[in-house]
Amino acid sequence: MKKYIYLFICLIWAGTAASQSLLTPEQLAKREKRKNLTVKEWNTDDKSKTRWLDHVKVYDSQGRCIEEIEYATYGQKSRVTSTYDDVTGKVVEEVEYNDRNRPTRIRKYEWNADGTKAKQYNYLPNGKLFSVKVFEYIFSDK
Repeated sequence: MKKYIYLFICLIWAGTAASQSLLTPEQLAKREKRKNLTVKEWNTDDKSKTRWLDHVKVYDSQGRCIEEIEYATYGQKSRVTSTYDDVTGKVVEEVEYNDRNRPTRIRKYEWNADGTKAKQYNYLPNGKLFSVKVFEYIFSDK
């Protein structure tokens, strides 16, 4: 029995190590530059020269986007927050908010061992499961 437990732990560790190594050196360098960064995008009307905030992205201490806000001339249009798995670094949950900052959709993700998305669960704001999206990857020999 101990042998099976040890084998199981090794398989989990190997899967975790493999999924963490899926980032290229360029992706790792890009993520390093985004640590604790906030990026604001501004628009300016050509005629009136009026300027307004268009988009904001907030990154955490590991360089992952944790919040993205889209604005219109009247204010916030939408907002998405992201939560990541501490072990794999993959996004596990996204919450989408409307212009009144109320949740409109919750998405939760499952990932394959190779780092590709396996499933996306879509929930209503009240927590009720609305739909499940399954990802299928087909590679051709062309």
